[in-house]
Amino acid sequence: MQHIAIERPSETDIDAIHAVLRHTYWSPGIPRDIVARACANSMCAIGRDDAGKLIGFARLVTDKATFAWLCDVIVLPGKEGRGLGRALVRTFREHPELQGLRRWLLGTKDAHGVYEPLGFTALDAPERFMHIRNPNPYGAPTS
Repeated sequence: MQHIAIERPSETDIDAIHAVLRHTYWSPGIPRDIVARACANSMCAIGRDDAGKLIGFARLVTDKATFAWLCDVIVLPGKEGRGLGRALVRTFREHPELQGLRRWLLGTKDAHGVYEPLGFTALDAPERFMHIRNPNPYGAPTS
């Protein structure tokens, strides 16, 4: 059984989140203090098992009026394939403070199939979007 809630991660939760995020393709080598600061300044959805242990996490950067950026969706190793990732996203999509937003965005290299059933599509006009990217902000070794 899994339980999902919008809540602030505990220090123990941040340790578990950091342990996974620092090995992801989108934030290799991310320092723990950056994870803690990101969590403190975002809405966080946490999935827990019956014992209360963190098994999944997602973060949302939003103004709660017009825009939301979904990021850092993770499911801990051994807990994949049970719908937890989608359930975390659905928790945000159904949250009363997030209804009527003009735009939800996310970036993914390989999980399009997770997000498409939740209503996400490719950008209609990607040429209208720009970004500034630091390719190695945490000084992680590159191959």
